[in-house]
Amino acid sequence: MSILKDFLLQFTLMVIPIFSYFTFILEKVKEDRAIKMFMTLLWGVSILLCMSFPVEYGGGARLDIRFIPLLFGTLYLGVWPGVFLSFLIILYRLTFGISMGVVTTVDVLILTLPVIFYVQRLFLRVNRDRRIMIATGLSFLYCLCGMMVFGGMNGFSIPVLKVQVIHLIFTIAVTGFCTVLIEKIHEIHELRLEVQDTERFRVISELTGVFAHEIRNPMQVSRGFLQLLDDPDLPYRQKEYIKLSIEELDRANEIIHDFLALGKPSNSTYGTINVSEQLKRTAALIQTFNVNHQVELQIDIQDDCWMKADPQKLNQSLLNFLKNAVESMPNGGTVSLSCHQTIDGHIRITVKDQGVGMNPKQVQRIGSPYYSLKENGTGLGMMVSYQIIRSFNGKIRVESEEGVGTEFVIEFPSVQA
Repeated sequence: MSILKDFLLQFTLMVIPIFSYFTFILEKVKEDRAIKMFMTLLWGVSILLCMSFPVEYGGGARLDIRFIPLLFGTLYLGVWPGVFLSFLIILYRLTFGISMGVVTTVDVLILTLPVIFYVQRLFLRVNRDRRIMIATGLSFLYCLCGMMVFGGMNGFSIPVLKVQVIHLIFTIAVTGFCTVLIEKIHEIHELRLEVQDTERFRVISELTGVFAHEIRNPMQVSRGFLQLLDDPDLPYRQKEYIKLSIEELDRANEIIHDFLALGKPSNSTYGTINVSEQLKRTAALIQTFNVNHQVELQIDIQDDCWMKADPQKLNQSLLNFLKNAVESMPNGGTVSLSCHQTIDGHIRITVKDQGVGMNPKQVQRIGSPYYSLKENGTGLGMMVSYQIIRSFNGKIRVESEEGVGTEFVIEFPSVQA
């Protein structure tokens, strides 16, 4: 009973960083680097607390679940936070003196850390169920290595083996539970953000339906009279004024068109389409635009990728992503367009450029109403594209670095042809 009580204390010390992050840090800290720093410190505190109040059993042996904060810190934050937390474990363990426990700790970390570092990138790319499998599998590997190393150095005995088996089961169970908890809280946070965006979209939709047509009518009349005034005998300066006025009216008309795309009900015709063919067609449409901007388009498209969507709206969104990628490279470069079917039954479309890139705050706001990084942009084009992707049950992930480029990864559920 005492051992069980000690393990439950370890569990309590383990979940403190999770609730601290989602309660105090997530809403107030937006910069990715600051979030990593705060979470690394929280996982470090959890490690120190777990090691300070271990489960002690026969012969002065000690067990704790320090590995779980180390595991989550590495899988969710990256390799360098994992390295920092590993050194923290070793240094704190040395404060108890150099003993077989220190040697066991170092040996187990040497055996398991390379595996954790290897799967870290894969962990961030897969879905929730696979993340749970990876996290629990790594916990099993760590505990098994710990049992083997400890038994090899100190010998095996039935009482010690029983406690270590309890430790293994408890560690795997806590890892699985905490992974589900983290993923679920993160999912709730994402849903709340989507609800906020949906509410903004609803307000915009109501306003656009009321005002857009009334604004467009006098604009069309003004444009018509400007065209009538455009006489060949007019002085050059007046002709330029008329030309500029017509161009600005056309630009305002395009903005109104984007507003109406948000406000009018969708008449999408859903069907099973071959995304590969749609992408090839979209790539052909943008070739002239690429040449004018000295941009090369590299294509890697797998054949027979099928999904349910409206082909016209899908082409509209994909064309917007490609156009933005080209415009992000004022000095030319390469845009990569790829489409492949993943092993977990999704279609993954990637648009990658070598443009100016974005910082984390800009990445977070991309797709929001009226947010654009272009000098004359309205932000509505990207906003509509995001809406289209979501209407097909798609997900968008953006990875960007300033001065290096941006990568849009779009995933859709695939269907059989």
